[in-house]
Amino acid sequence: MGSCIRACNMFTMNTRRLMNQRPLHLRTFTNAGNTSQTFVPPASLEHVENEKSDRTPQLLPPPSPTFYTTRPGYHDTVESLQQAIRLSRSALRAHHLLPLPPFALRVLPPLEPAWASQIEMGAKIDGKLTATMYRRIMTLLKELEMLQRIARVAGVEELEGAVGNVIGIFESYRGIEARKRRILKREMAGKKADLDQYGRSYTVGRRKTSAARVWMIAVKPEKDGAAQTKTKTKGTSNDLLASPSSSISPPPTSSILINSAPMSTYFPLPADRERVLRPLKLAGLLGSYNVFALVRGGGSSGQSGALALAIAKGCVAHVPEVEPILNKAQLMRRDPRMVERKKTGLAKSRKRYTWIKR
Repeated sequence: MGSCIRACNMFTMNTRRLMNQRPLHLRTFTNAGNTSQTFVPPASLEHVENEKSDRTPQLLPPPSPTFYTTRPGYHDTVESLQQAIRLSRSALRAHHLLPLPPFALRVLPPLEPAWASQIEMGAKIDGKLTATMYRRIMTLLKELEMLQRIARVAGVEELEGAVGNVIGIFESYRGIEARKRRILKREMAGKKADLDQYGRSYTVGRRKTSAARVWMIAVKPEKDGAAQTKTKTKGTSNDLLASPSSSISPPPTSSILINSAPMSTYFPLPADRERVLRPLKLAGLLGSYNVFALVRGGGSSGQSGALALAIAKGCVAHVPEVEPILNKAQLMRRDPRMVERKKTGLAKSRKRYTWIKR
C-alpha cells in the first residue's frame, strides 16, 4: 500500500514536470459551420496580456499634425507665431491696452529691426523658404514686435520679456550688433560734453583716419588789468574823450597746443590753421579758451578737420547758445568723406597708366 502511494506521487510529480516542460497544446473544437477555433482559458492569458502592454508600439504618432505636409517646420513656425500673437493680444486686453487709438500708435518708440535674412531664417526653420513664406513670417513678426513695444511703453515687463524671447529666435547676430551700434551712435550724438570740477571740457573729433582729443578751459582774466580798467573808468568824461584807447581793455589771449606744440608750428599751412580756428571765430569765442589737443593718425588736412569738430563740440559744452550757429555752419557734423580705394589695373583710385600703342 505504501509503495503504491509512493508510485502515484512520483507519477504525479513527473507528470507535472513534463507539463511544465512541454509546450501548451490548445484543444480545438468544431462548430456547426465546420470552422475550427482555438479555445483559450481566460486565466492562461493574464501573463500574455501583461507582456503585450509592456511592449512599445513600433510606429509612434507624429510629433505635429503638420508632419504630413511638405513643409512641417514652416507650418509649425507660423502656427506658433499666431498663437503668440493671440496670447499677447489677450494679455494686453486684460490690461486695457488694446485697442489703441491711432495717435497712441504714432507715438510708440521706433522700430529697431534685426531680423535674419531669408537664407538664415530658412536654416533656423530647417527648410528652404520661398519669398512668399518669408514675407508671411515677417508680417507675423512685425505684428508681434508692435505688441512688444506697446508692452514696453505700458510697463508690462513680464509680457515684454516673453515676447522678446520669441522674437529673439528670428534675429541674426549681425543684425543685433548693428542695432547696438545704431543705438550707441544715437546716444552719443545726442549727448553733450560735461564740464569737470575744474571747468574743463573733453571732446573727441574724427575725420578720415585721424582722431583728436581736445580739452578746453576758460581763460582766467588778469587781476591787474581788471584793476586798471576800474580806475580808468572812474575818471571824468573829458579824460575818456582825450584818450579813448586807454580805457579799452586788451583782448583776451589764449594758447592752442597740439601734441605739446604751438598751432603755428604744428600746422605750417594757413588753410589748416584757419580750419582749426573757424569754430571759435563763428562762435565769437576766439581767445576765450585755452585748447590742449592730442591728435593721432592721418595727414594735416584730416587732423585739422578732426580738431575743428572737437573744438566745436567743446564750444557748445561751454556756451550752449552757440549750437544753432555751429549747426548751421555744419561744424557739429563729422565729414563722412573718405579716401577712395585704389582699383586693380589703375595707378591710383582713378588715375590710369599711359596707353602705349607698341
